[in-house]
Amino acid sequence: MSAYKDLMAFQRDTEALGQIAGRLGWDQETVMPVGATPQRAEEHGAMANVLHARRIDPRVGEWLEKAEAADEVAAANLREIRRSYERTAKVPATLAAELAKTTSLAHRIWAQARADEDVAAFLPILEKVVDLRKQEAAAIAGNDDPYDALLQDYEPGATAAGLSAIFDALRPRLVALRAAILDKPAPAALWGTFDEAAQLALSEKLALTFGYDVQHGRIDKAVHPFMSGSGLDVRITTRTEAHDPFNCFYSTIHEVGHATYEQGIDAAYLLTPLGSGASMGVHESQSRIYENQLGRSRAFTGWLYGQMRDAFGDFGIADEEGFYATVNRVHDGFIRTEADEVQYNLHVLLRFDLERALMAGDLVVGDLEAAWNDRFKADFGFAVDKPSNGLLQDVHWSEGLFGYFPTYSLGNVYAGCLYAALRAALPDLDDDLAKGDTTRAISWLRENLQRHGGLRMPVETIEHATGSTPTEAPLLDYLEAKFGDIYGL
Repeated sequence: MSAYKDLMAFQRDTEALGQIAGRLGWDQETVMPVGATPQRAEEHGAMANVLHARRIDPRVGEWLEKAEAADEVAAANLREIRRSYERTAKVPATLAAELAKTTSLAHRIWAQARADEDVAAFLPILEKVVDLRKQEAAAIAGNDDPYDALLQDYEPGATAAGLSAIFDALRPRLVALRAAILDKPAPAALWGTFDEAAQLALSEKLALTFGYDVQHGRIDKAVHPFMSGSGLDVRITTRTEAHDPFNCFYSTIHEVGHATYEQGIDAAYLLTPLGSGASMGVHESQSRIYENQLGRSRAFTGWLYGQMRDAFGDFGIADEEGFYATVNRVHDGFIRTEADEVQYNLHVLLRFDLERALMAGDLVVGDLEAAWNDRFKADFGFAVDKPSNGLLQDVHWSEGLFGYFPTYSLGNVYAGCLYAALRAALPDLDDDLAKGDTTRAISWLRENLQRHGGLRMPVETIEHATGSTPTEAPLLDYLEAKFGDIYGL
């Protein structure tokens, strides 16, 4: 046990340094002065060098050879440390540092290009990010698929072929459902101007309603909402739009889903490889089930309707049923994060296909905007009107997160499976949600999934929680039933 004990002591410091690196990113996206970007890039590069060196320290290899697992927790820790050690050893330290520095710079360039609607200003740094990530993927993959190598950063065990099979099964029923819905009269849209301070106040109430522990977190504003941290320091951001308070409310609920997952992990796993979520797909299952299956349910929106009337007075929606339809209104739109449940995955599949083509060398960065616009027109039936509604809308590629996008749709699939199991366990859940009470729902998720952190591989995590292998069927069945009811299909 000495080797295992020494390894875990060393790993604890590595995990702590990783959290510090993450805090640099949070600061950059929330309160960092614009002029600090070049220095922050150097800081990111320095942290990447330190972490890379620790992850391939020769002592880690020696401890891994000698360590024995006394239980399933130790076995899982060894599995994750070994996976990190073997992967990191394949990537030159200079490349890891260059990636960290370049993506730090690229983030700020992307934010300015987005504000200026200037794709040309972003493409040179994006081309460098893509090149660096392709080098990294090639170093890790060897003779295997480079894109599969990148996927392992976000969804261990996943392959592009496996994800494609799930997505190919999703697309036909989603497209058919969308066509049927768009042939029907649309519910009323929200109208008016909604005070920002009132939005943020109700947003904070929603965060508390969904179990966010503000003693170990905080809520700030950002261009692109996100969650950062784990354990005792888990932070979220949201954003406001004067004419669309749903953007603020559901961004907050979504990020709280991520945050309460991290806050709900067994305290014994703090600063260990098991002390964060099992994968980004599993993480997304939490944010999406909070946001959609719970937060956009008929029962919960009935409660939210009263909260909005208290906050804003009469805002043009006559009753709870009309509000439920408005919240779930299927509508044309450019923005993935604002998309309705029916069309959301189509936004993700577009990105999945484009980034696979980039990594395979079948698409060059200079042609990316045209490829995006052509695919969007083909999938959604109307043209992108400006770059911030197209190629520049998402932060992910500026940060080098190739392989991340498919986990959003995978998270929806997982959420569909979890919701079916949750409903079977709590058949009277609507009684709670109608009172704005998510306690039993969150407790079920915490007990069956969240508290286990990274103990199991992603698919095994969902299987443990639901008792069955995840498939796309529960999600599709849920969507067809819900929107069939709203639209009278």
